[in-house]
Amino acid sequence: MTLYVIVRIRGTADVPPRVKDTLKMLRLHKKFHAVLYPKNPTIDGMLAVVKDWVTWGEIDADTLKQLILKRGRLPGNKRVTEEDLKRIFGVDSIDELVEKLLKGEILWHKYSDKIKPVFRLHPPKGGFKGSIKLPFKERTEDRPYRVKGELGYRGSKINELILRMI
Repeated sequence: MTLYVIVRIRGTADVPPRVKDTLKMLRLHKKFHAVLYPKNPTIDGMLAVVKDWVTWGEIDADTLKQLILKRGRLPGNKRVTEEDLKRIFGVDSIDELVEKLLKGEILWHKYSDKIKPVFRLHPPKGGFKGSIKLPFKERTEDRPYRVKGELGYRGSKINELILRMI
């Protein structure tokens, strides 16, 4: 199973009601908030609605581990420790938790009463490389002149952005 990390890039101004409701369902209330969801048809449909406000892709194990340890929070805005993760999820180590999250055996958003489902990130170090109003597209040899944006699906390239935002 694929685990998506979804990051809200654009703010709250001029958001249509349908998009606002979908962002609320995804728990993306503010800019630079990130959430973890498994890939499924429901999430894909929601991402199609909010594609002009968020960016998403498949997160890898190293990035996920850093994201949880550095930006994960408990209620009361307390930092997450390995002991908390062992107690909440019933795992032996952070590496086991990351493995189970990536396999889909544990769903991060289902534990929202014990751990915050949203990761609050910083703006990316060095800024965005493209416009936050245009979709992310790979530069190809037949179109090297195309201006690259930041929105939408970016596959495994999301890991580079997340590491700059942690």
